[in-house]
Formats: sequence, structure tokens, C-alpha cells
Amino acid sequence: MATKARVMYDFAAEPGNNELTVNEGEIITITNPDVGGGWLEGRNIKGERGLVPTDYVEILPSDGKDQFSCGNSVADQAFLDSLSASTAQASSSAASNNHQIGSGNDPWSAWSASKSGNWESSEGWGAQPEGAGAQRNTNTPNNWDTAFGHPQAYQGPATGDDDDWDEDWDGPKSSSYFKDSESADAGGSQRGNSRASSSSMKIPLNKFPGFAKPGTEQYLLAKQLAKPKEKIPIIVGDYGPMWVYPTSTFDCVVADPRKGSKMYGLKSYIEYQLTPTNTNRSVNHRYKHFDWLYERLLVKFGSAIPIPSLPDKQVTGRFEEEFIKMRMERLQAWMTRMCRHPVISESEVFQQFLNFRDEKEWKTGKRKAEKDELAGVMIFSTMEPEAPDLDLVEIEQKCEAVGKFTKAMDDGVKELLTVGQEHWKRCTGPLPKEYQKIGKALQSLATVFSSSGYQGETDLNDAITEAGKTYEEIASLVAEQPKKDLHFLMECNHEYKGFLGCFPDIIGTHKGAIEKVKESDKLVATSKITPQDKQNMVKRVSTMSYALQAEMNHFHSNRIYDYNSVIRLYLEQQVQFYETIAEKLRQALSRFPVM
Repeated sequence: MATKARVMYDFAAEPGNNELTVNEGEIITITNPDVGGGWLEGRNIKGERGLVPTDYVEILPSDGKDQFSCGNSVADQAFLDSLSASTAQASSSAASNNHQIGSGNDPWSAWSASKSGNWESSEGWGAQPEGAGAQRNTNTPNNWDTAFGHPQAYQGPATGDDDDWDEDWDGPKSSSYFKDSESADAGGSQRGNSRASSSSMKIPLNKFPGFAKPGTEQYLLAKQLAKPKEKIPIIVGDYGPMWVYPTSTFDCVVADPRKGSKMYGLKSYIEYQLTPTNTNRSVNHRYKHFDWLYERLLVKFGSAIPIPSLPDKQVTGRFEEEFIKMRMERLQAWMTRMCRHPVISESEVFQQFLNFRDEKEWKTGKRKAEKDELAGVMIFSTMEPEAPDLDLVEIEQKCEAVGKFTKAMDDGVKELLTVGQEHWKRCTGPLPKEYQKIGKALQSLATVFSSSGYQGETDLNDAITEAGKTYEEIASLVAEQPKKDLHFLMECNHEYKGFLGCFPDIIGTHKGAIEKVKESDKLVATSKITPQDKQNMVKRVSTMSYALQAEMNHFHSNRIYDYNSVIRLYLEQQVQFYETIAEKLRQALSRFPVM
């Protein structure tokens, strides 16, 4: 008997890609349950066949009846399979962490139990999101919702076979500038956080080393930090703590998008060519590879360094020229940001992404990166400030100053995005129409004048007609101008909104560590920890503070350069725009006879 399935979500097929359009509630017959890459082949009641995302359907019982209580969707089974693996990994990581902290002797477990019920809901440690993963998952109550949400919610890179990653598709999203922007919050944009819609992109944190046991106590209370092979020095420069910048810098050119196919031509994808300027040797990557890199950077560095999200995935229109161009532009901006960061650009995972020589080397580096234990809060164990330890008061003041500035800048960026979006709409909609109306009205007036039969007004009528045409030309200039200046200002704000969206979780991690240190006196008094433990905690929080200050100095230097460049460009283009309009109006004026 043929297997039936109920469609749980609408899916619009991409033309020419062997997909099948289905609607929520529709019953289809599964003709091939395992095409690969997260797809199955199905047939609708009209007899039409095609590919459908596996997570979009729910397998019905053998009797064909739709029973919601069965819980036997393809996605259900995938989740249950991954849950056991995740649980085992979490247990293994937790056991390792307990050994590192002291055989499960977490002093805060007993201390928290003795506190009143509002400890976790207070504005102290428990309320603060911690770790890099929180940058992408601040609203998820538990791992069920994280690992088994709407199938269009990002589930993180696959943990199975290297070749069996999720396909290059996600929830439908327009590639046009405004529809991207309007999908975010009222003042935001498509890349706010950087995909301001990123808070819905959920990551099961127990998939990643270092996150099975959340909380900075993993770092603060480790009895002895292992000497890592990788070291991130922090020096004190003219403007305070700073990362050590490499002697030579490089960028990475993202170009030459090409359409490829797999599964005997059933599935298509876009592949980009990446060429680092320091090697001039190109490698090719699909979007899902960029997404894998983003996840690895987020997991490894996200507690200390803001990692802005990539441009969104999408299903429909993902092979259209406009969308490919926009995605490539934003991938280029993202890669340039990563290349400009002295820590990220020199990291092993980033270098491997750009410099692998063959498939074997790629897979070896990929597996190594996914097993990296120096991730999350443990990244601070690799940092070595060349400066004396800070006292807790100064640490707290620095943290508050960063939080205050980033919040204020986030508000300012959102305001500029909102104003810019409104201006873009006006320039591409009502304003050109107004100029067109003026132009048509002037030309209509000239036509009326010409019908008078009076011999002495030909020059005037011709001049009025040309003035009308000039206003129509101005309408076209107005409609095209945002692409020449406002576009770049808005894109810059998109990027910074993405950066700023990461800071609340970074600040939360730091504030949480400070609160831990504040509680340490009571823990020493009750023999929960030793005085030496407390001293180590203060030293490690000082290291975290130096890292935060170094990152902010990098952030500020880039901010000053970027906004100086983009606003100069905007004003230069505006000057050229208005000079062009003025010249056209002068030419129109010169045609009028002098009386």
C-alpha cells in the first residue's frame, strides 16, 4: 500500500527545479521517501510528481487516516534520532565539565537552591543570556523548541555525514531591498541581528562542545586551565587594550556565482568563488558552507566577539539574478568583515575555509573544527593580557559603559534605518510620480496653447514642452538615485545592526561573571570555594574585561572608518544628483524666450 503524507506547511516550487507545489492540509502520496538532502518525492491528487522538503510533511498511519496524536512525521523521527545523540553528547560534555570544575561540586547549585524562587528571574546571573549561542537563541525555553521548531527555522549544520547537509533553502524571502528590510522589526532590517529575524533562527546548543553546561563557571571555576596551543595576546596601546594585528592584512573576493546541480540534476544550488588577496588561489563554496563557517565562528568566538549573521536563505527566487547579486554583495561584505578582524582572520577554522586544497583536506579540517573544545566561554582561556589585573569596580564600570554605548548606538542605527526606508519608498514611489504629473501637466498645457492658432507663441510652447520632458527625466533620476547612495548607507547600517544585536548576550556573559565574583565572598565563608578559587575568579574576569575592551577598540576604529566613508559617499552622490537636476533645469530654462 502506498505511503500517504499530510502537508504541514505551504511550499511553492521553484520553476525548473523538479519541485512540487503543495498546500497545508493536502494529502500526497510518497513515491520516494529518501531522495536525499532533506527532500522526498511525492505525487498529488492531480497526478503531478515532484520534490517536497521532508520536514514539510507528516507521514500518515498505514490506514491512511490523519491522526495528529501519532507523532510520526518525518521531522519527528529525525528529531527523536538526533535527540538520543544530543543527549549522549550533552552527558559526555557535562561529565567532562564536572571533572574540570570539580567532580560536579558546583558551589552555585547549592547556593541557588537556598535562594528564593526569584533568583533566576532577577536581573542577576540567571536572567542574563550567556555564551555565543545566545546571540542566535535568546527566546528558546528548552531544547525541544530549539531542535524541533517550524522547519523553516534554521536547525544548524548537520552533524551526520559531511555530504548530507541541509539543502540550500529556507523560508521564502524576497531579494528586493525593501521587502528584506520590512521583514525585520519596525526600525530594523533584514540583517538586524544581523537577520533581525535571527532571533527565530534557533540553534540546539548541546550540539556544540563547551555549551552542554552553560555558564561562565565553566571558565571561572576550572581548577587549572590547560595551556592551549592557540594564544590570543592582548596588548595595551594608545587607546587602551587591543588585539594584536597581523603584519599583513588580506581581503577575500566573492565572485563568479555559478549554478550547479546534484542528485542527477534533480537539485540545483549556487556556488561562489572565493579568492583571498594574499594567496590569489581560489576555492569554491556554497551558501551552506558559509553558514557552517558562521556557526563555527559563533560557537568558538561568540562569547567575546560579535559575529553578525549571514544574509538570509530563501526558497523561491533563489536563482533569480537580482537575488544572486544581492546575496553575493552581502556575502562579500560579511567576508570582508571577518578578514578585517585580527582574531577571526588568523583563526585556524577561517584559514582552513579559505585555503583547503582538496575534499579530503576540507573534511578533515571541518571535523577538527567541530571537535574544538576551546569554544564558548573557554575561548577566554586562550587570551593573555599583557597588563596588570583589574579590580572588580573598574571591570564593572567598563562593562556598563560598553552596554550603554552599544544600546544607544543600536537605537540610533534603527532610527536611521527607519528614516532611510521611508525615504527610499518615497523616492521610488510617490515622489517620481509627482514629478511625472508636473511634466505631463506642462506638456498638456503646451498642447492647449498650440491649439490657439496664434502665430507668435511657437517658441514658448516648445519651451514648455521641453520643461515637461525635463520633469519626466527628473522623475527617473529620483527613482534611481537611492541605488547610488542610500543603498550603501543602508547596507552599512544593516551590518552594524547585526553587530549590535550580538552585544546584549556578550554583555550578559560579562555581567554574569561579575555577579559570580560578587557572590564568591559568601561562598568562601561557607567553604563552598577556597580563597585561591576566588582569586582565580577575579583574575579570569579581568581577562574577560580586557577582551571586551580590546574588542570595543576594534569596533570603534572600524565604526569611525566605515561611517566616515559611507556618509562621504552618500553626500558626494547627493551633490552630483542635485547638480545633474540643476543642470537639466538650467537647460530647460534657456529655451524660454527673453521678453
